[in-house]
Amino acid sequence: MKLFKSLQTTILAASLVLSSPMAMADTHFLIPGGPGGGWDTTARGIGEGLVKSGIENNASFQNMSGGGGGRAIAYLIESGTKKGDILMVNSTPIVLRALSGRIPYSYRDLTPVASMIADYGAFVVRNDSPFKTWEDVIKSIKEDPSSVKVAGGSARGSMDHLVAAQAVKAAGIDGRRLRYIPYDAGGKAKAGLLSGEVNLLSTGLSEALEVANGGQARILAVTSGEPLPDYPKIPTLKSLGYDMEFVNWRGLFAAPNLPAEKLAQYTKKLRELQSTPEWEAVRARNGWLNLFQEKDEFIKSLEAQEVQLRAVMEELGFIRTLP
Repeated sequence: MKLFKSLQTTILAASLVLSSPMAMADTHFLIPGGPGGGWDTTARGIGEGLVKSGIENNASFQNMSGGGGGRAIAYLIESGTKKGDILMVNSTPIVLRALSGRIPYSYRDLTPVASMIADYGAFVVRNDSPFKTWEDVIKSIKEDPSSVKVAGGSARGSMDHLVAAQAVKAAGIDGRRLRYIPYDAGGKAKAGLLSGEVNLLSTGLSEALEVANGGQARILAVTSGEPLPDYPKIPTLKSLGYDMEFVNWRGLFAAPNLPAEKLAQYTKKLRELQSTPEWEAVRARNGWLNLFQEKDEFIKSLEAQEVQLRAVMEELGFIRTLP
């Protein structure tokens, strides 16, 4: 009987360890959106690189949708460092949504740890779409803006919307007339495209590649300034004659009260990751560019982007012009 109870206790303890999202992990990644989006892909790619390269023993992941990313940010702020090592992935939307007032937080409420990658915007259609080229899309929008429903994995006025509005503006179309359909994260936006709810998907290149490589969709154009070395056959808007380019950084943030020694540990691991073949495999697979910036340089980039995006958002009518 004692042996049986001891065995029961051992099994129960093991089940608790396995079911806990952080018990087996050296680093826990908090993802502010649902599965299948750009944040999800980035967090899991970084975790994969860290573990496969031997820099980390384990990594775990937690998706927390809601409030345009605000729910996850609030959780990180409130949890502090009490729940162990937590890194939240985020990107340009943390700047956009703060500017628009859609979230009550900004990057200043957190500890920016490092930017990791740059991901371009991409425009995707189903394989059976009548749109064979980006020019076909522009022609239809010019004839009837309401005829083309454009999906994005973020709210109106946020990044997927902003990139699509800038792209059509480069073709002489008022970006405010774009018929944009918001979804909660990239996975649902891709499902909307594949189900036929929308005609076009505005998303990040890594998400676009995922659905295109699955044989269900085609990428019409990307927002890089030059052809992509890993995917040279995908047209850029610039190569098609449209003066528009856009790059979205993705990086990692920690709690606002992060101890300096913990920041140094994170930075060291992420710096080591950059030179590993395991990270290069993740980067190339997703069509990312390396954009590693440690805390101080990262903050300078965030401040500069905030100024630039405010001007673009005011021009497109997404936010009011400051007096």
